[in-house]
Amino acid sequence: MTSTDARKAGKQRGSSERLDVSGKSGEREPRPSRPRWWVKVVVLGAAALALLLVGTRLSVLPGIDDLFGEKTQDRSGPAVLKSIQDMSSYEAASGNFQVVVDLEKDAKFLPDAIRGTRTLYVGAGTVGASVDLGKVASDGVVINKERTTAEIRLPHAVLGKPALDPDRSYAVSKQRGFLDRIGDFFSDNPSSEQAVNKLAARHIGEAAKDSGLTGRAEKNTTNMLKGLLGSLGFDRVTVHYGPASQ
Repeated sequence: MTSTDARKAGKQRGSSERLDVSGKSGEREPRPSRPRWWVKVVVLGAAALALLLVGTRLSVLPGIDDLFGEKTQDRSGPAVLKSIQDMSSYEAASGNFQVVVDLEKDAKFLPDAIRGTRTLYVGAGTVGASVDLGKVASDGVVINKERTTAEIRLPHAVLGKPALDPDRSYAVSKQRGFLDRIGDFFSDNPSSEQAVNKLAARHIGEAAKDSGLTGRAEKNTTNMLKGLLGSLGFDRVTVHYGPASQ
């Protein structure tokens, strides 16, 4: 072997040795593992569902019902007649009332953010005032022989029960603590709605007592009887309310 060949062989061995040292015997660095495709699909689906729920909650997606074709079906059964009562009362007046109910419930030793509710509710309803014509005593009607005058004694007008109007009643706001939100999430709580409805009806009933509604009902009843008996030929009709004076 000539000196030239020896130098070439030495260069080749040196280069191969340098490659082995720099490359560490040809081993490659480990690459980071990539997430599987189904993980990406699950994450994207969860994100889309969250955005959909948030958009529906905040009413930023007005066409969400049309998108899923939501329909309302009334599957209620037929109304069943339970009883019939003969009415002899003449409802001579009716009042419309509205009240703002601010109902707050707190828990002892707990802040409102943890446990407690506050509901602001607008309740609207009517109260009627009537005179029971069926309670006229046997001597409650006095007519002269010529049948030209009549004197009638009736019981005082009474107020009926307040009737809330669901079309005009609504909740303005409802604040709930963390524990109350969790409880409402897992179960319906109709008692909270019943509480504000009962409170609204009670306030409306109290307002009706001070409204002069019974006096208006007695006045209207008197005018009705005078018009009715006047058409039958009576010239003078007198109506009294309350028990007869002894």
